[in-house]
Amino acid sequence: MNATINLENKHFPVLLKELISIISPLYGGTFIDCTFGQGGYSKKILENTNNKVLAIDRDIDVSYFSKNFEKKYKNRFEFYNTKFSQINNIIIKNNDLRGIIFDLGYSSDQIKNLSKGLSFHSKGTLNMKMGINDFSANDVISKMSEKNLIKIFKVFGEENFSKKIVKKIIELRKIKNIKTEDLTRIIDSIKKYNNSKINNSTKVFQALRMFVNKEVSELMSGLINAYNLLPIGGVIAVVTFHSLEDKIVKFFFKNYSENQNSSRYFPDKNEKIKCFELKQKKPIVPDFNELKQNPPSRSAKLRYAIKINKNCEFDEFVKKFKFLTDVENLKFNK
Repeated sequence: MNATINLENKHFPVLLKELISIISPLYGGTFIDCTFGQGGYSKKILENTNNKVLAIDRDIDVSYFSKNFEKKYKNRFEFYNTKFSQINNIIIKNNDLRGIIFDLGYSSDQIKNLSKGLSFHSKGTLNMKMGINDFSANDVISKMSEKNLIKIFKVFGEENFSKKIVKKIIELRKIKNIKTEDLTRIIDSIKKYNNSKINNSTKVFQALRMFVNKEVSELMSGLINAYNLLPIGGVIAVVTFHSLEDKIVKFFFKNYSENQNSSRYFPDKNEKIKCFELKQKKPIVPDFNELKQNPPSRSAKLRYAIKINKNCEFDEFVKKFKFLTDVENLKFNK
């Protein structure tokens, strides 16, 4: 067992019963769990012996759980240590793919794993790598220019104090390597009169995590490749945990489930075909009982769409969020 795994950290799969109610009419085939984690969704799906699960996770630490699944479910479960943007490389046997699931949150195990440094309660070197990464949060804080750091914190964290925080980072990194506790102290010193209910460091840590793991391009590529892999009638379901993720998923499903003509009297001959059918336009959110059992689920939103057409193009989707991927591709130029 990997030393970082803590089996006492109880994991609650968010919106589980709602997700199962969406995909259960499609039971009797293969489902892809794009964010395996501790296997909460996979386990529930595999309770039906007619189902198979192909699980993906870029975090190699979760292989402890995946190995147990491979033993228990044998020919009905496979695990891939890869990023879900690479979902198109997975071969579906028997051509029986029914649904693809994304849970964009982090498990309690990952948050409490101090070596990953996802939490502002961590100590030591900044990390935030979830696996298969090119650089760490330490590289970003140590090497990124002042201008680019401000842009990362503003765009991915929506941090109003970005300029002041970055100015102090630049000053401190001239004399020492900034560790996790140093960064939180800098943020607290700037936001000491902040009356927000969330921790002072939440937005900056979110921004760093998103940048280090290229979460925007991962999500966008994952959605597009999931569509391409899925047969007509299959479902894509996504659980998001912050507004930026939800905005991307909402646009992807809503924009490509509607006809958008300039005039209803003079329809465009090049009318965009509908890629998806939406059974429910509004997101599904946790009910009172789930919020009571698992308070971190409060920000979760579940959206899903059914594929109804082949050969859809997503140039508009890519263009819509290019400003985010441009920030994600900023280079170190300290």
